[in-house]
Amino acid sequence: TGSAARSRVLSAGTPGAHAILMRRKDECMNMVNIPSPALAIVGRHNSGKTTLIEQLIAELVARGNDVGSVKHHSHVGFDIDYPGKDSYRHRAAGASETVIAAPGQIARIKTVEGEVECSDIVRSMYGHDIVMVEGYRKSGLPTIEIMRSGNDADSRVAEVFAEGARRGWPLGTDFTQFTRGLPTADDEAARATLKNTEQDDAAEAEGSHFKTQHPDHIDISNKLPTDKTVAVVTDIEEAVRAAELYNVPSFALDDIAGLADFVEEHYVRPRVTVVIQAGGESRRMGRSKATVPFAGQPLICRLVERLGPVSDDLIITTNEPDNLAFLHAEFPHLRIQLVCDAFDFRGALPGLYTALQAARNPYVAVVACDMVFASGSLVVAEALAMNESGADVVVPVNKHGYEPFHAMYRRMACLPAVRAALDRGEKRAQAFFEDVNVFEFPQASVLEAEPMGGCFINANTPEELHSLEESFLEG
Repeated sequence: TGSAARSRVLSAGTPGAHAILMRRKDECMNMVNIPSPALAIVGRHNSGKTTLIEQLIAELVARGNDVGSVKHHSHVGFDIDYPGKDSYRHRAAGASETVIAAPGQIARIKTVEGEVECSDIVRSMYGHDIVMVEGYRKSGLPTIEIMRSGNDADSRVAEVFAEGARRGWPLGTDFTQFTRGLPTADDEAARATLKNTEQDDAAEAEGSHFKTQHPDHIDISNKLPTDKTVAVVTDIEEAVRAAELYNVPSFALDDIAGLADFVEEHYVRPRVTVVIQAGGESRRMGRSKATVPFAGQPLICRLVERLGPVSDDLIITTNEPDNLAFLHAEFPHLRIQLVCDAFDFRGALPGLYTALQAARNPYVAVVACDMVFASGSLVVAEALAMNESGADVVVPVNKHGYEPFHAMYRRMACLPAVRAALDRGEKRAQAFFEDVNVFEFPQASVLEAEPMGGCFINANTPEELHSLEESFLEG
């Protein structure tokens, strides 16, 4: 059985109950809360935000995504509980926070000062592939703007949106100037200094025709597309043409599948394959690093426990799959793949090629099995950095140089580049970096993700491993 195999692995001296308790303490301290990416759907009253977000959530969930949602309620004093219910009585008695729990559901009602920032709400919603936010235009989130022809306010916004596009004003412009008139389209100086109050009089004098032509114009400046607008959903032709001029994608109101494609491609959390490189027998260690005992368990188990929670797919590259088969019974929920080297010669770059070839997801985190304090939080931070930067490699860098074996790789870009480097006879892990887009992840960012540090410490000899184990148990 898996347990029997694990017992044989530990036969060379188990540190005992104290070590196991310390390991459990370490696991609790290193639980990883995976941040959720978020996207806001914004529009004016009666634009159809709720209908759109409802349809989009249903489509994303049908595609296998875990979706959270946030609804901005602008009215002060709304309540989601009502008199007579026990939970309402708890709060009426003075409880500042009440949790309502039932099979399959839980709700939390908490009294707060003022209005909670959207960013704080999203930050508390861990582990979703995407959080869809209704409202919160000023949250700083990327936004999808909805404009519907049947809504007068939307039609007015579309006019202003189109006028700004024709005049060449960038998204994010202070569109309140439209209420006083705009400078002419060819007035580059005025256009470049729109927000400069010294230009206000000139703007009013030179562009008053817009206000004159729209006497029913109302102040909609706080409800206009901004530099955070990433897509427009509309049935107004003028808005479609404006979006095209701004190079912003637009979708029909009923094109939910197309909108979901866009959201999945650009905003849904990318799937991450975590690859633990276990290799085989280590000459300096005198035995396989994967099965050497550390704090009451095989070292490979420690790595799986630390990295498994942040993996969508977990692979261990090894030349001793039979000796590591006990992992399937030890971690049945992870469905671990044991993969042998793709080449019959050793080296860092061939090992990286094996990892990338075996991975099934677009992002691939590669970690060496002797990194005793490998960090799931760092893996998450690297994935977010890759998503934001568009890089092909996110690699920690410090005074010792690159740390390619606790880095993140974009599979489709890196696999052919690694193969080309191997064909040139290269063996070093970073030999292909000049052929791809590399984002250097600085030490300050590493410590922000993993304040305890030590992510790149590895053990090559029994003495080094023993020293690390002692410091771990003492800590």
